[in-house]
Amino acid sequence: MPPKTSSPKKKGVDFEQSLSTLESLVTRMEQGDMTLEESLQAFEAGIALTRECQTRLAAAEQQVNKLIEQQGNISLEPFHADEGDA
Repeated sequence: MPPKTSSPKKKGVDFEQSLSTLESLVTRMEQGDMTLEESLQAFEAGIALTRECQTRLAAAEQQVNKLIEQQGNISLEPFHADEGDA
């Protein structure tokens, strides 16, 4: 039961860790020195990490949309990361 209690606090860190792990897997696979079995395992892990990251990003987008709605905007606008940089 303690993992359930600590999981909400770790979501941001878990996303960053998942992304870092995914980047490491890609780098290792691109080097070409893995066996076929290692490559398949890395590919499976990469797919799982990609899905996990996509799920977390979708949840974050929904949370941003909800925050926009709470600020009194009449229409709900999707979050676009590149607009925040300008």
